[in-house]
Amino acid sequence: MSFKALLTTKQGETLATSLVTLEDDDLMAGDVTVAVDYSTVNYKDGMALTGRSPIIQVFPLIPGVDLSGTVEASSYPGIEVGDRVVANSWGLGQTHHGGYTQKARLSGDWLVKLPDVFSTKDAMAIGTAGYTAMLCVLALEHGGVTPDRGDIVVTGANGGVGSIAIALLSDLGYRVVASTGRLDQSDYLRELGAAEVIDRATLSGPGKPIAVERWAGAVDSVGSHTLANVLAQTQYRGVVTACGLAQGLDLPATVLPFILRNVTLAGIDSVNAPQAVRLEAWSRLARDLDLAKLARTTKVVGLTDVPEIAPQILAGQVQGRTVVDVNS
Repeated sequence: MSFKALLTTKQGETLATSLVTLEDDDLMAGDVTVAVDYSTVNYKDGMALTGRSPIIQVFPLIPGVDLSGTVEASSYPGIEVGDRVVANSWGLGQTHHGGYTQKARLSGDWLVKLPDVFSTKDAMAIGTAGYTAMLCVLALEHGGVTPDRGDIVVTGANGGVGSIAIALLSDLGYRVVASTGRLDQSDYLRELGAAEVIDRATLSGPGKPIAVERWAGAVDSVGSHTLANVLAQTQYRGVVTACGLAQGLDLPATVLPFILRNVTLAGIDSVNAPQAVRLEAWSRLARDLDLAKLARTTKVVGLTDVPEIAPQILAGQVQGRTVVDVNS
């Protein structure tokens, strides 16, 4: 049976993504076939589709690192026809056909059954960005950062990770400081739960190796000088979670925050996280994420809109989460 998908091809160093019609024989190997309802556009998808980073490693390939939908065929133990499932990362959109498609065949090891509270649309409003935000929250908790310890700064606050991190942390009782380059959108951040909004320019330039203590923890999706300055201003025994590189992949910092203040820098990997960690994250999202706040972060587009959105997300022009209705 035929289905629609976005397919990325490569000619020389140039990538091209277009809407195509494929058949079941075009699907890759896997023991579960999913009728896809939704995907999403993450920062990583933006890098993949624009060729800014060599995310896509096999051509031609259906991009999209996330998908949600309903199982229509399965030989994987514990995954049944009719189950609503979500897949985040693994090799999707990199070495295996991803989420910008109406049908996907993939390994059952990559799937998580959706908690009852979430629709398949909710699952992609969360997506890798929201799932990553939850991994950051879990790391803060693991490091002993409780709400009474002090503020949590969230960088890249208007993006997907930042938006959902603010919603989660504020509802868990933390006082959240949102760092953004879009101060005109401060009302949006305050609606999500930010108690204070600061200009990202205060963190994005070269800074001191150690500075006045300001926050007990951080969720950073920016990297580079921003992460270095966040570390330099973190309180004694604070925890900083690092999950992105929107400013850059360098870290122009010193060891001083680590050896003088016992600061922990916790790396967050959403791609190869073990299944047990994924299940914990989705369970906590089901418990702790306010669906009304999630809805405020979300807009819905169609498959053909995705190539246009990719460069916008890299330029910091996309607020919150972009859900892709693959059947529209």
